[in-house]
Amino acid sequence: MDRAYNTEILIAGGSFGGVSAALAACKAGRRVIMTEETGWIGGQATAQGVPLDEHPWMEQYGSPASYREFRARIRDYYRRNYPLTAHAMRDPHMNPGACWVSALGFEPRAGLHVLEEMLAPYRTAGLLKIWLHMRPLAVEMEGDRIRSVTLQHTRDGRRRQVSAEYVLDATELGDLLPLGGIEHVIGAEAQRETGEPLAAEKADPRRQQPFTHLIALDYLPGEEHVIDKPAHYERYRAAFEKVTGMCESLRAGEIIGSGMPKGLFAPRDDQAYVPDLWNFRRYFYQGNFDGSLFASDITALMVGNEYKDGVLCGVCEEEARRHMQGAREMTLSLVYYLQTEAPRPGGRGFPGIHVREDVFDTEDGLAQYPYIRESRRIRAEYTIVEQDFLIREHPDGPVQYADTVGLAGYRIDIHEKARGSQESITSAVHAQHWTQQIPLGALIPVRVENLLACGKNIGTTHVTNGAYRLHPVEWNIGEAAGSLAAYCLRKGNTPRGVRNTPRQLEDFQSELIRRGVELAWPRQTFGQSYFSCMRKVAGWYFGEADKLASSVFIPGEQASSEGKNA
Repeated sequence: MDRAYNTEILIAGGSFGGVSAALAACKAGRRVIMTEETGWIGGQATAQGVPLDEHPWMEQYGSPASYREFRARIRDYYRRNYPLTAHAMRDPHMNPGACWVSALGFEPRAGLHVLEEMLAPYRTAGLLKIWLHMRPLAVEMEGDRIRSVTLQHTRDGRRRQVSAEYVLDATELGDLLPLGGIEHVIGAEAQRETGEPLAAEKADPRRQQPFTHLIALDYLPGEEHVIDKPAHYERYRAAFEKVTGMCESLRAGEIIGSGMPKGLFAPRDDQAYVPDLWNFRRYFYQGNFDGSLFASDITALMVGNEYKDGVLCGVCEEEARRHMQGAREMTLSLVYYLQTEAPRPGGRGFPGIHVREDVFDTEDGLAQYPYIRESRRIRAEYTIVEQDFLIREHPDGPVQYADTVGLAGYRIDIHEKARGSQESITSAVHAQHWTQQIPLGALIPVRVENLLACGKNIGTTHVTNGAYRLHPVEWNIGEAAGSLAAYCLRKGNTPRGVRNTPRQLEDFQSELIRRGVELAWPRQTFGQSYFSCMRKVAGWYFGEADKLASSVFIPGEQASSEGKNA
């Protein structure tokens, strides 16, 4: 053991929720140590490279003020540092990536810069320490409390032991739970346990949503950038032919074509924007910037490379590492397929597709960590189940949680096939669930007194995780957890005590409101993704400022109107 440390709050994991928790706790004047096993903080928004997945009303309501500040700072970062076109500079809802999954696509490094900027004052003040390349190795328990967490450096093996009054598990996979023998759930629960219509007939710990290892690409026509053929390329090749057909042509440095099954999201006559594999998760749209400086768009590959050959939770470290490597090789195989075999007019392959190693600071261009859709989940004081917000069970609106600490508004998005159908669960149940709240009880374990869940490891089920795993929800969970730990330190109570003491619960919720956390939806509608809503609006503006017509849709107005009448 190199050294022992003591702090008020330990946040294990510099995920998106972990960063939000650190920000909230430090704003309250508390001493925080935050650890992260990769070289970047920010989780799915940075190190994993996933553009913001959000509900369609984000520009107006449905998230904490601190999250909206993060989004505003991203746009300001581009306005201050990049040569935007005149149209893009004037656009109040500027979308650097002009991607169709989000109203705000941006380069991972831009997100990292903004998060570091938001945390900078507290690091200078000595309230916040951030340790990179450190992962949890052991948890020492003392009764129903965590006494200390031992962390190990992923590169040189040195160890540090941290004691803290409160410990927040903000790791991507809920790493502290098995280390501390803390009650948790892995995979799918049985329908008889949760009562959920979408639940599995039998419990299955290995039924976990697939994970994806993203990679950053640009496109340089006329050049040759084909990577080495991956060793197990033939294992994955057949699947790529089904989902990544390049059915159009190359035009002005863009890949134009459908990365989705034939007929899905087909463009209408009044919709010039063509959703395709290239702009789905695009970080950087060349047309929004000075074309003399930037040779190409930059995008993330996140279609056709979901890894389904194994899981990461509930298996030994060796097996998890094998699947991690498998996901990396699958993504590299997809790149090779696009470069050499993807059909195009007059031939096959796009050798000008170029892997951008600099986007993630990695030698192979892959993200620093895979995108995790499903974590271990605590056995919580309250478990969120599907029927809480299933419209047919509650036609007048979802269950209203008395202990609400924030909002979730996405549709249930589960990357599995519906039972007895080739249709996905996500498509099959679209518009069947209300927007949601986040109950405080879902952050509190059933037994352990000084641990709070701080991300995808809250008390959801395999089903409801599909609506609570998105960026703004994770940020909101983190802010609630960091704020609660600080509140408990000030009041001398426990999280469970705050939740079960009406006067203190009300006081804590009032504090969240003062921070700008919204606890209830201003209107009821069904949960939706940004694109599932906006693709139905004729001529919707997805952020390609160089193609602006005389009028511009303001993101959120059409969605709000539709939601009100739903």
